[in-house]
Amino acid sequence: EHGGRGGGGEAGSDSHPFPSCCPLPADIISTVEFNHTGELLATGDKGGRVVIFQREPESKNAPHSQGEYDVYSTFQSHEPEFDYLKSLEIEEKINKIKWLPQQNAAHSLLSTNDKTIKLWKITERDKRPEGYNLKDEEGKLKDLSTVTSLQVPVLKPMDLMVEVSPRRIFANGHTYHINSISVNSDCETYMSADDLRINLWHLAITDRSFNIVDIKPANMEDLTEVITASEFHPHHCNLFVYSSSKGSLRLCDMRAAALCDKHSKLFEEPEDPSNRSFFSEIISSVSDVKFSHSGRYMLTRDYLTVKVWDLNMEARPIETYQVHDYLRSKLCSLYENDCIFDKFECAWNGSDSVIMTGAYNNFFRMFDRNTKRDVTLEASRESSKPRAVLKPRRVCVGGKRRRDDISVDSLDFTKKILHTAWHPAENIIAIAATNNLYIFQDKVNSEMH
Repeated sequence: EHGGRGGGGEAGSDSHPFPSCCPLPADIISTVEFNHTGELLATGDKGGRVVIFQREPESKNAPHSQGEYDVYSTFQSHEPEFDYLKSLEIEEKINKIKWLPQQNAAHSLLSTNDKTIKLWKITERDKRPEGYNLKDEEGKLKDLSTVTSLQVPVLKPMDLMVEVSPRRIFANGHTYHINSISVNSDCETYMSADDLRINLWHLAITDRSFNIVDIKPANMEDLTEVITASEFHPHHCNLFVYSSSKGSLRLCDMRAAALCDKHSKLFEEPEDPSNRSFFSEIISSVSDVKFSHSGRYMLTRDYLTVKVWDLNMEARPIETYQVHDYLRSKLCSLYENDCIFDKFECAWNGSDSVIMTGAYNNFFRMFDRNTKRDVTLEASRESSKPRAVLKPRRVCVGGKRRRDDISVDSLDFTKKILHTAWHPAENIIAIAATNNLYIFQDKVNSEMH
């Protein structure tokens, strides 16, 4: 399991205390997600577990210090299964977690592995009833002949208990591996996407879903692209977008037709023929797509870049940022070691002014859309003492090398930041680095750290 604590300082950090020299595969974090208020942070791992962190309230002694995140609850969400019809093992790995907007005192989240989506309810109990008439303190029925008087049961305080219970299990909806789930702004429905299909579910109905996108060809030999990610628009419950392995985005309107195979808008950047290579199609595959909080823009991540698209302009992105352009000359070796197929995620800050995505060597990148400044930071145990300020890192390609610069040839491609999340309102970010969860926060919001 991956415990963790928040940090402070200008870009403070802390990481969990478990040894990370040789992590077990089950401990590798596979998804990170803040809830709608940012008070809770959920992580899923390859072992099928979900760990929820809660932000501690600000202390009275230091009212200006932001609350740290501590483990709130840990539970086993998925178990390994076996599909006997296809003789396939179904991994327990949590692919995605999505929080539902809070309706009452309880919290709810959806978690999914490759095949099955589950709805979990998280509740707190800090009181227990005592003084039953017909039961003793252990809950056993009393001998009725011994009951001579009536008493009113009372609620007594007890240590806080966090109870997690499965509310619904949405199974048998997908033939292929689920890569994304997204809760609709109507708070009643959600969608799940696999390589070839997207399904729409009602949160209260588990035994059926509606297929809203199906790109499976009649003959699988004609297959040219797959769905890589999908997300609902944050404000319009009829709009959603899905990305493809060919680098395109399709915006669909559910009011137009029940089956959204005909998209409303196609966002695609024309390829520069001078940059054409054997790897062009692989590196143009979109690994993540996220609507901005305002709903006006979309953020996409492919292998080498992050792009910002305006919903009103389909021809090309309005902004393109190079994440690690120095890897362009290394694509051959990255193809041989399979790193070229890594799926990096991306995230917006609360005001849509800064974007973040991960890279190799435990680096992550931030791009300020207003000032056009960018920074490379490192999530590592060595550089992340509690409340320490993170130093920007630089990668050099040949030529003169400044002190503290890292040569592109000495980057560690086994250390990769694939999963990141940004607090919905504050400058607090969560970074998953293998089996470590890092939480960084920026006290001085005027500077981008």
